[in-house]
Amino acid sequence: MVTCEAFDRNVEVNGQTVVTIVEKAMGRFSEAYRERALAALAEEGITDPDPDEWYPQQAWLNAFETIADELQPHVLDRLGEQLPDVADWPNDFESVPDGLRSIDEAYRRNHRGGEIGHYRFERTDDRAGELTCHTPYPCPFDRGLIRGVAERYAPMDAFVFIEETGSTCRRTGDDTCVYTVYW
Repeated sequence: MVTCEAFDRNVEVNGQTVVTIVEKAMGRFSEAYRERALAALAEEGITDPDPDEWYPQQAWLNAFETIADELQPHVLDRLGEQLPDVADWPNDFESVPDGLRSIDEAYRRNHRGGEIGHYRFERTDDRAGELTCHTPYPCPFDRGLIRGVAERYAPMDAFVFIEETGSTCRRTGDDTCVYTVYW
């Protein structure tokens, strides 16, 4: 797995996000997964995460890497997929394009302190669009996040499909991945 590096060492992640992912998302898998996530955070100096605190994004990213290495990368995909259901998420809309645009808003609510990156959505067809992910988060996490958001707002008859279509990828050391989303 490519090492995830924060764009700026001053960036912090909201403690509520840390607690939500560990307690609600990892806890959905199993108590053992939840405990491993807490141990990975403790290895980075984050013990007993507090929802009212802010933590270094790099420590959070290092914990992601540990989780992926020890529990398999697909866990990050599943974590991303659950995020819109377990996190405080902007919900004042009902369409896939608006849902995919909300990823950036949610990201900005939960990161501060420097160059955090961004998520940018552009509609390309009636039921398709491109999402550019310029963040330090692992590709499997973002794919799951995109799928989770798209499925949440897609019509009942829709089949959500995500394809990596950009010429750059974080797996190969770049800072950006581009996904085409169909629904």
